[in-house]
Amino acid sequence: MGMRDGFELIAQGAEARLYKGSYLGRQALLKERFVKKYRHPDLDKTLTKERIKAEARAIVRAKAAGVVTPAIFLVDFERRCIFMEYIENSVTLKNYIENYVTGKDNVNHVTKSIGRTLGTLIARLHSKNIIHGDLTTSNILIRNPRHEVSSSGDQETLGEFVMVDFGLARVESTIEDKAVDLYVLERSLVSAHSEIPELFPLILMNYQKFCTEKSKAEVIAKYKEVQARGRKRLMIG
Repeated sequence: MGMRDGFELIAQGAEARLYKGSYLGRQALLKERFVKKYRHPDLDKTLTKERIKAEARAIVRAKAAGVVTPAIFLVDFERRCIFMEYIENSVTLKNYIENYVTGKDNVNHVTKSIGRTLGTLIARLHSKNIIHGDLTTSNILIRNPRHEVSSSGDQETLGEFVMVDFGLARVESTIEDKAVDLYVLERSLVSAHSEIPELFPLILMNYQKFCTEKSKAEVIAKYKEVQARGRKRLMIG
């Protein structure tokens, strides 16, 4: 029986294919990393194994840090894949914002709630030296999303936030890594959600509330450096 029997291809990225199916009676996502033909086969095998290991480790450690992530069912290095929980009844935060936030009356309440939740989740990761590596609203899911949000904007009213796609994650990090993680998120929000410019400042404010004074000062100072370098690059092209 082949590894992908009963699994249906649902997405293909630069690094991996995603399949949906069933594993031991549970809805599962199978993430299979490509063979990189331009690399020496031994090197490719070694690098892929390291990436799979880092991804699985980050998912498990993120959960321990208080961030909801998919459960891991099986890691198979030979077949270059991870079987993990498929998050049912969910939408990406990107789709949620596009459908239920942009142009709506209660945009401020919902934006505050998203900012509070995301800022806290990223701070939890960073407090344990976990770097996501690709923070975008496409890599955050809302499970059981609610479309009518109370004016109090409580985080619970939106649904449960689940962080996914740790394919570029690392579990050891520097201050610079954390600053870059935040900068990647800022850039992705500028391009995907330019209509709510207040979202990133809210995320950053809530991130800082969670951090210790020392780490907050260090990360924010480094973030401003990274941001200045990024702006310079954008101007020069």
